[in-house]
Amino acid sequence: MILHLLNRSPATSRVVEDTLAAMGPDDRLLLIEDGVMGGLPVHAKVFTALAGRVFALREDLDARGLLERCGAHVNIVDVEGFVTLTEETYKTVSWY
Repeated sequence: MILHLLNRSPATSRVVEDTLAAMGPDDRLLLIEDGVMGGLPVHAKVFTALAGRVFALREDLDARGLLERCGAHVNIVDVEGFVTLTEETYKTVSWY
């Protein structure tokens, strides 16, 4: 299992397509920095195949005023949750 870190918004970058194509059936995706824009309900369909495996960093959502607007397709984690995700996975891959 790999933890993929995505820091680009699906609204402004196509790297999300490369990320999704590289993901295995058990891999997880953590949205960080501008990647948390993927937590908005308008982007939910992009992550349909990853049900239950998409996470967004609370601190980055809060910094962008998106914490209350985040959709149900995303599990919100704080920095401790981020650390836990890294501990549960074999390795991490950053996409930017």
